[in-house]
Amino acid sequence: MLRIITQVSEARAELQRICDRTHDDQVIHKEATVREVLQAVKRQGDRAVLHYTSEFDHLDLKPEDLRVSGSEMDAAYQQVSKELLDAIRLACRQIEAFHRQRVPKSWVHFGEDEVVLGKRYTPVDRAGIYVPGGQAAYPSTVLMNAVPAKVAKVPRIVMVTPPGPDKAINPAVLVAAQEAGIEEIYRVGGAQAIAALAYGTETIPNVNVITGPGNIYVTLAKKLVFGTVGIDSLAGPSEVLIIADKSANPTYVAADMLAQAEHDQMAAAILLTNDSVLARKVVDEVERQLVDHPRRLLTEKAIAHYGLVVVVESLDVAADLSNEFAPEHLELELVEPWDMLEKIRHAGAIFLGSSTPEAVGDYLAGPNHTLPTSGAARYASALSVETFLKHSSLIQYSQTALQKVAGTIDVLATAEGLYSHAESVRLRTRGSQELP
Repeated sequence: MLRIITQVSEARAELQRICDRTHDDQVIHKEATVREVLQAVKRQGDRAVLHYTSEFDHLDLKPEDLRVSGSEMDAAYQQVSKELLDAIRLACRQIEAFHRQRVPKSWVHFGEDEVVLGKRYTPVDRAGIYVPGGQAAYPSTVLMNAVPAKVAKVPRIVMVTPPGPDKAINPAVLVAAQEAGIEEIYRVGGAQAIAALAYGTETIPNVNVITGPGNIYVTLAKKLVFGTVGIDSLAGPSEVLIIADKSANPTYVAADMLAQAEHDQMAAAILLTNDSVLARKVVDEVERQLVDHPRRLLTEKAIAHYGLVVVVESLDVAADLSNEFAPEHLELELVEPWDMLEKIRHAGAIFLGSSTPEAVGDYLAGPNHTLPTSGAARYASALSVETFLKHSSLIQYSQTALQKVAGTIDVLATAEGLYSHAESVRLRTRGSQELP
C-alpha cells in the first residue's frame, strides 16, 4: 500500500532512506566478485569473458560468436514492424536535433600584447556503450547513448549487450544501433563486458569512455575501471518525484508513479502535494491501476517499499524537500509550473505541466534519459555530447606579454620553491645576450 505522510521530519527521514536504498551489506561481497572478474579479463582477455558469460549468463560462446555479424544486423530490419522502425527513426532524429544544439564550440581570444587564449574541443577516439539486454529490449537506451557520441564525432563507437537465451540480440536493439550509426556490436554483458571495454581483449577493443546503465555488477565494474577509462555516471535504481497541487489529475499522477515503479522493484515513486484530497485520490488510483497491471508483482513491490506520498503545508516546503532529495526525474504537475521552476536547484530532468509525462523524455523529446540518480543530481548532469568530448587549453604569449608578467611568475614560483619554473621565465626575459 502506498503510504501517506504528513510530518516533514518523517518525510525527510523516508526520503533519505529511499535515497540510500542501494547501500546494503551485499555490495561489499558483490564488489569483490567484480574485482575478480576485472582482473581475470585484464589478464586472460576473451578466455575470461567467455568463462564468465558461461558462469553468470549460462551461455556457451566461442570467440567468433562475440561480434554480431553483418548478416544478423541486416536481418534485424526484417524482424521489426514498420511502425517500430518509424518510431526509432523519429526518436533518433529528435535526439540528434537536441544534442546538436549542445555541441560546445572551440574558441580563441586575441588579447593585448599578442596574448592568445582559447579552448579546443576534441572527441575521444573510442566510446563504449553498454545496453542492458538478455530477456529485455531497450532500443531507447541505444539511441540515448549512441546519438550523442555520434554528434560528438567519435570515430569509433562500440556497443556491448547481453544476448538472450538463444544467443540472439533483440532485433529492435540492433536496428536502433544501426540507425544511430553503430556498426560494431558484441554479444556480452555484465562486469565482463565492462572489463573488456576498459582493458581490451583479442576481439573487443578497449575504449576511452564507457556509458550506459546496467545492474549492480555493471555499475560496480564501471566504478572500479574509472580512471582507466572515463564513465558517464554510476546509475542506481530509477526514481520520479512529482510535485502537484489541487489542479493535478490523480489518474495521471498515479500512472506516472506506476510508470516509474514498473522499471524494477527498487524504483522509487514519490508524490509531494499541498492537497490532502489529491493525496488520497492518488493512493486509490494507484491501487485501481495495479489490479490488471502486466508487471503487477514487481510494481507492487516497488510501490510498497519505495513509494511515498507526502502532504505538505505549502509548495515551498515541497520544493525544499525535492531539492534535498535531488530526484532523477521531477514532474511539476502544477497550475503554474514555471513559477515553481525558479525554486528548483537539483534535478536530473524536469517535466513541466500535466501534458508532459516522464515517458515523453524517456523516448522522444530529445534530452537524454541517462540521468543522475540517488541524489547525484546535486552535482551531476545528464549524459550529453560533452560526455564524449574533452577540451584542451590554448595559450600563446608574445615576448612583450611574457616580459610584463615575468616578475609575478618569479614571485609565485619562488614562493613555491620551484626554481626551474622561475628560471624558465628568467631565461626568456633577460635578453638574448645572456642566454647560455
